[in-house]
Amino acid sequence: MMSTKTNAIRILDKEKINYNIFTYDVNDGKINGTTVADKINRAEATVFKTLVTHQGQNIYIFVIPVMAELDLKKAAKAAGEKKIEMLHVKDLQKYTGYIRGGCSPIGMKKSYPTFIDLHAKDLPSMVVSAGKIGMQMELAPEALANVVHAKFVDVIK
Repeated sequence: MMSTKTNAIRILDKEKINYNIFTYDVNDGKINGTTVADKINRAEATVFKTLVTHQGQNIYIFVIPVMAELDLKKAAKAAGEKKIEMLHVKDLQKYTGYIRGGCSPIGMKKSYPTFIDLHAKDLPSMVVSAGKIGMQMELAPEALANVVHAKFVDVIK
């Protein structure tokens, strides 16, 4: 059912990183992380969302479990900033090339400092957006960290 390869998938192919693709129906409009976990038959603890934050013109990416909430103080500390804010959804495509619900940590317009929540480190695999609504990809946490040059940090509440 994979009709098009996204930037994220092309990068994984180029880097010869193993992954699995999951597609799911989006016609019901339900694209939040916990619903997606159900739709692709994966435990919520293994499905992660990609959050884009900023401090001024500095952009930072955080990959956290779908059921968790980003702790902005911990996130700021990880990024080396005093304060950090969520990027407004209207600016998401401008900076990442992705839209809400289809934002992958891989294949953004530019390479931004990326942080993966520490909980991912002990998982055999994790699921993140493949760069398109209705498409997720599963890969090893270390593989994701390597391809986006991410650090594993404690950033959730």
